[in-house]
Amino acid sequence: MIRSGCVLLIATWIAVSQAHAQQTDVPETLRYTVMSNNTKSGAEVDTFHVDGQVDSTFEFNDRGRGPKVTAHWALNASGMPVSVDVTGVDYLKAPVDEHFSVTSGKAHWKSTSEEGEAPEGRFYSGIQTPQAEQTLLIRLLSRSGAAGVPLYPSGVAHLDKMQETTVHKADGAAMHVTEYAISGFSLEPSTIWMDDHLQFFAEPGPWFAILREGWETTNDQLYQLQAKADQERYQRLAQQLTQHPEHPVAIEHVRLFDAEHAAMLEDQTVVIAGDRISTVGAADKAKVPADADRIDGRGKTLLPGLFDMHVHVAGGLDGILHIASGVTSVRDMGNSIETLAQMDEQWRNGTGIGPRISKAGLIDSPGPYQAPTGIFAATQAEANAAVNRYADLGYVQTKLYSSFDPKLVPEAIWLSHARGMRVSGHVPSGMTARQFVEEGADEIQHINFIMLNFLTDKVPDTRSTQRFIGAGEYANGIDLQSQEVKDFIALLVRHHTTVDVTLATFEDMFTARPGHLAPTYAPILDRLPPQVQRGAYTGGLPVTAANDEKYQKSWVAMLQMTRQLYDAGVPILAGTDDLAGVMLHRELELEVQTGIPPLKALRNATWVAATVLRKQQELGSIEAGKIADLVLVEGDPGKNISDVRRCRLVFKGGLIYDSAKLYAAIAISPAK
Repeated sequence: MIRSGCVLLIATWIAVSQAHAQQTDVPETLRYTVMSNNTKSGAEVDTFHVDGQVDSTFEFNDRGRGPKVTAHWALNASGMPVSVDVTGVDYLKAPVDEHFSVTSGKAHWKSTSEEGEAPEGRFYSGIQTPQAEQTLLIRLLSRSGAAGVPLYPSGVAHLDKMQETTVHKADGAAMHVTEYAISGFSLEPSTIWMDDHLQFFAEPGPWFAILREGWETTNDQLYQLQAKADQERYQRLAQQLTQHPEHPVAIEHVRLFDAEHAAMLEDQTVVIAGDRISTVGAADKAKVPADADRIDGRGKTLLPGLFDMHVHVAGGLDGILHIASGVTSVRDMGNSIETLAQMDEQWRNGTGIGPRISKAGLIDSPGPYQAPTGIFAATQAEANAAVNRYADLGYVQTKLYSSFDPKLVPEAIWLSHARGMRVSGHVPSGMTARQFVEEGADEIQHINFIMLNFLTDKVPDTRSTQRFIGAGEYANGIDLQSQEVKDFIALLVRHHTTVDVTLATFEDMFTARPGHLAPTYAPILDRLPPQVQRGAYTGGLPVTAANDEKYQKSWVAMLQMTRQLYDAGVPILAGTDDLAGVMLHRELELEVQTGIPPLKALRNATWVAATVLRKQQELGSIEAGKIADLVLVEGDPGKNISDVRRCRLVFKGGLIYDSAKLYAAIAISPAK
């Protein structure tokens, strides 16, 4: 660990740096490849000048999204930045204009999302800076020891040395690299690999990676090493935070949510024996075993374990966030087959903490806007092979993505159904949502694709960010009472089509503005670490004075459309496609904001989800004989949906988790 071996590390670093400096008195330029799903999608170029100036450019393309920034640092003699300038555009193409400087002992910083002033001596971490910043920070941290490096506007960064290895290129070249973990910025330590000069080497990953140019083939080796270390950490947390009851557990005098009938039952007692619910009944009649561990449920509500029907599992952090938030089941809507299999196995066997996973297999066609993961099919044979592979792996459905060739859709849907799988999608570009449903699709992802059904003349290509921008510009003009809208909703009802609206994804995208607290994060801001809080003010899609009101009205139209779908009897699925766990709470709040009653919103996240996944015989409601996936929350979310945030205990298969302790393990405070 760095904090215990600091002296040796400092000596080594100084010696290496001095030797390196003696070899060159010209600027050092390092080039990096940004990769998405093992395909080049961008680049970073960092130049370190001998006078302490650093220049960097960074950009990548992700389906038309992606940042493009230029950054400049000036460092003092100790390596601390005294000025930082970053300009360009962010991931959603909003302007980046960020500046930091130290003058007369005072530090000043200003960006499109924040402005501040404080005494000098801390490290300014930019909102939109390239990876070069981490090189500067790690060099400071390597000399700071256990004290760490204080940050603007608050917080402290610390460094741990994790592991080291030697990587090789095909031509025989070798490089020794070391993995470091930086804590103090997010909910878990961020890890990166550095060379022996303490220059950034790689941030590996299956979806997104940045690697030193020429060393791209080392991505998988480094990622596997990193993933193994991460799993060892989460296995330790699982051992510490999972309670294995030795006796039956009785939750007494609790308010119980009857998910199938969307009703609350007062003064109930539920007994759990092993991994099953053994007894459910009125508290004055239920038989509680003499040796049972008793939990007082007065003032609390017992819910079935919640379902998030739209996630992309990224790792152990997601698992803890889900369980801490009462989400015991998820549907993964597109991922690396290997990554998902690993997480599923760990969460099944208890070597990690996480929910049950139902898997949807993503299929797209290759091209400039292809999905960042999944299987790519350019021909019918390839599409059919993808469907069959997912079916053979036990996936519950296929998900056809935006660039999927419409000509391949009919047979892909037919084959998916023949193999016992549902079909959903983004609505492939070139089709309308109506056509997609008429071809047999069982479900549509995202409320914007419902709106785009009526905007084909204005937004003909939905592969890029136009599927967001176009909805923002024009959804406000859709006549929701028109016969066209009514006929489309009637079509969804006739075809028993479900809609995965993911409102939490779009709220900030359409309504958040730089420098203002994003509404999605407002309810949880004070529960998050200081550096994480900064991201809640960065804004959403780029807007102008001319279209700001349009975007706000388009968001209202999406909420109104969701209500109309619900009123007509279209099943609404509770899914987020956002930060794990805590954003499902926001999704339910937004459903209620549309006018869906709280009890029905809770039903969407329990009984409706279990039914869609064909798991209602085992999950989705609190009944004797069912699997003991349960959530004990403070208050009554049937009246105040936000009480769903106040998780106290979570049961998964009879195992017990203290929500507050899980949140504490990832630097989040529990809801009061």
